[in-house]
Amino acid sequence: MKEAGKNFMATQSTSPAAQSAPNYTGPFITITALFCIFGFITCLVGALVPQMRDVFDLGYGKAMLVNFAFFLAYLFFSIPSSKLIEVIGYKKTIVTSLFIQVVGALMFIPAAKMVSFPLFLTAIFVIASGVTALQTAANPYVTILGPEESAPARLTLAQAFNSVGQASGPLVVGAFILTNSSNILTKNEIADTVRVPFIAIAAGLLVLGLTVMCIHLPTIESSRSRKAGDPAHTRSIWSYRHTVLATLGIFLYVGVEVTLSSIAINYFMAQGISTPKIAGVLASLYWTGSLIGRFLGSWLLTFTKSAKLLTIFGMLGVVLVLISMFSSGTVAIASLVLCGFANSIMFPNIFALGVAGLGSMTSKGSGLIVTACCGGAVVPWIYGNLADKIGIQHAFIIPILCYAYVAYYGLSGYKPTSEVKA
Repeated sequence: MKEAGKNFMATQSTSPAAQSAPNYTGPFITITALFCIFGFITCLVGALVPQMRDVFDLGYGKAMLVNFAFFLAYLFFSIPSSKLIEVIGYKKTIVTSLFIQVVGALMFIPAAKMVSFPLFLTAIFVIASGVTALQTAANPYVTILGPEESAPARLTLAQAFNSVGQASGPLVVGAFILTNSSNILTKNEIADTVRVPFIAIAAGLLVLGLTVMCIHLPTIESSRSRKAGDPAHTRSIWSYRHTVLATLGIFLYVGVEVTLSSIAINYFMAQGISTPKIAGVLASLYWTGSLIGRFLGSWLLTFTKSAKLLTIFGMLGVVLVLISMFSSGTVAIASLVLCGFANSIMFPNIFALGVAGLGSMTSKGSGLIVTACCGGAVVPWIYGNLADKIGIQHAFIIPILCYAYVAYYGLSGYKPTSEVKA
């Protein structure tokens, strides 16, 4: 069993008498592909901020309502999604989430035709509701596709493919959606650039949903579940200190990641980049750094404690934002791009540390932690309004505080409270 424990794709036997452990390679690959999808959708929507500013003449604060609408869905639908998993299972929840995203993507068509900011926000909220359900199902599913001690490495690897989708989002926006508004006569024409990409996205999500319906994803009961009658069943999820602190950690991590990615294109152009397409490529490098960091992190976690790695990367984020805050030009751009690398291992490690030891309450812990992704709504909005008052660089104090808390969680906040005794 020691050899099986070393391999993060290995799975615990359901009983000591089990002759061989199930092979979860196929399901892991399927779920990893879904990580790529919701990473792409998330960053595609976030990269629409410059377009919304052009179409509706918005300041940074109001433009950040794009992120607010997207990540607000996590607040409303994460816990209901965890309950849905308990009722219909992981697979059906995943399929349902994909079909909800199809509806949201199609809503971009009337939003563009009517040039309606409220309708754009509604479409974003609907597609985000599907992403929320997908995240709530996919993250814990990966953590239970194997032994608990290797869950951070396994989730970090899956999140690496999430970064593949994230890196693709700004490229699609830069190539097919963002425009030089001075060359277009009407706002209708600017808004209309989103229609074809989102029709293609809706079609792709529909095919993916139908595909997942037809493939086998095993029903898994966590081997770490507690027996009926265990006093832990009577505990509130809020009584688990490490889970509550992880929730705040995810709130701030998602907030800082979305903030920096959303202002990246405008920030790069303010630092001397000449066109939106070049700025979009640089924004993609931000997510490429996250991709590299997650692949590297999945290897580092084979011999480094996840909490220690989290502390190091949190402090790296603080240093990089400080450099960008007090520099300009190439240095300011490069340091912000490298923040993508600093972000890379944060979500999977905070999440895995936050659900560690929850056993049968893992789905509830997942629902609570994923709810905190609404930080992507709140933190960018706070940052945007502060940037309108004191400037885009001086407002970097907000990302600095976020990274500092992540470092704290890795240093001591992750430590679980003692188990409840019978």
